[in-house]
Amino acid sequence: MTEIDAKTDALVPAWLTLPDIAERLDVEVTRVRQLVKEGQLIAVRRGENRVLQVPADFIGDGKVVKGLSGTLTLLKDDGFSDEEMLEWLFTPDPTLPGTPAQALRENRGTEVKRRAQALAV
Repeated sequence: MTEIDAKTDALVPAWLTLPDIAERLDVEVTRVRQLVKEGQLIAVRRGENRVLQVPADFIGDGKVVKGLSGTLTLLKDDGFSDEEMLEWLFTPDPTLPGTPAQALRENRGTEVKRRAQALAV
């Protein structure tokens, strides 16, 4: 769990607190914390109260967006920090089009993973 700079923070369109995520996933907050600990979600401290928050785009239809966990694992294996992963996921890529996070939400995870794997080369 990291703090992020203003540039990366500005890339992410919306954030949710851990209790908000728990509600959307219909699980306990402790389960959300476990997802963060396991690397299936990225949580960062934001705002005046430094509350842990997760990008809202990581949650869709009552579950973690398909392909996110595998993409995060690939990026982490490539040596990316949480902040670098967020920056990569939310930086527009005209060849996708959109951001990798948007592509994951639109079930285009194969292409996102292909690009994440290419980063390691």
